[in-house]
Amino acid sequence: MAYGMGINATMSVVDEATYGVVPSTGFRKLPFVSHSMGEERPLIEDDQLGFGREGRDPSYDVATNDGDIVVPVDLAAIGVWLKGFFGNQTTTGAGPYSHFFESGKALLPSRSIEIGNPDVAAFSVHYGAVVNQIRIQMARSGLLSATVSLIAKGETAASPTSVAGTPAALAGPRFAQASGTISRNGVVLGNIVSADISISNGFEKIEVLSADGRIGGVIPGVVQAALRISARFNNLDLLTSATDGTPIDLGDMGWTFGDNRLRFGMPRVFLPRVKRPISGPGGIVQEFNCQASGDGGHKVNATLVNTVPNY
Repeated sequence: MAYGMGINATMSVVDEATYGVVPSTGFRKLPFVSHSMGEERPLIEDDQLGFGREGRDPSYDVATNDGDIVVPVDLAAIGVWLKGFFGNQTTTGAGPYSHFFESGKALLPSRSIEIGNPDVAAFSVHYGAVVNQIRIQMARSGLLSATVSLIAKGETAASPTSVAGTPAALAGPRFAQASGTISRNGVVLGNIVSADISISNGFEKIEVLSADGRIGGVIPGVVQAALRISARFNNLDLLTSATDGTPIDLGDMGWTFGDNRLRFGMPRVFLPRVKRPISGPGGIVQEFNCQASGDGGHKVNATLVNTVPNY
């Protein structure tokens, strides 16, 4: 008897032409680290009286399929998730190609995502899946991954046959944490210990009466773009910006790999006034929970340069 193993699990993704309708072709096989997707229907305990202490059958509540997929921040496949969050990109160049994404688009794609366990021959599709949030942690070392939070309409029943068939794989080397930098006004900040990038589409679920208990769709909300910075206290530069309310331009945050690069930009970032706690004889570290503003433009953008012609 074969047992399901995570190392053999597969994930295939395709854009949907119609929300919640699984396409028959066009899937691409993508790498992933872990996932927590899956349709759930909790039980509601029956409240009827008059039938003794043992009670009656419970009822099923509405269906939900919200979860995270952790993916490597690599040279190729990460563009699929950027398109899911930002929408269609502008691509220039003839190889390498430069893909430019901007937040705030009204139309965002939905996906069908098939997760398969070939050891057991069990495949199911999470359909009507939209990217609500992306979170990436920048650090000095370690593996670079992104947590992609999705809201899906539903999940098909497990089947021994894959609807994706044998799709072409889209993957590339991973960007290295050690290559990460953050620049302010074009100048690299040298005192950053770590940073967390968090961007959200603020999707609102369309809760409707439906025989299958599933949502009717989603509506994009206000874009949220936040940045948590841990910085060594070696000058008054960031502290001054935090206290006088002046926004700073963090237009270049990301990683490089040869001629390939992934850079996020937040052109108008506000820093909160923070404490400067001293906990011992070592260096002093300040924590800034920053917020990006879209006043007069876009809160966040991303540029991915690689050898993929289009997403």
